[in-house]
Amino acid sequence: MRWLMRKCVNCGRYTLRQDKCPICGSEVRVPHPPRFSPEDKYVLYRLKAKYGLDKGQGEAGKG
Repeated sequence: MRWLMRKCVNCGRYTLRQDKCPICGSEVRVPHPPRFSPEDKYVLYRLKAKYGLDKGQGEAGKG
């Protein structure tokens, strides 16, 4: 199932248009989070992107 609802990045309004916001004309994105799966094979990539972690760097590197 594809998500139909989109949220404007600039003004925060919801729309069904997939190209741009009908109010301000800026980019729209899917407001729904990805589905949860215990067998998530991309969790390391998301954590690296979110926290900027590299291999071998962890809590000891902060300070």
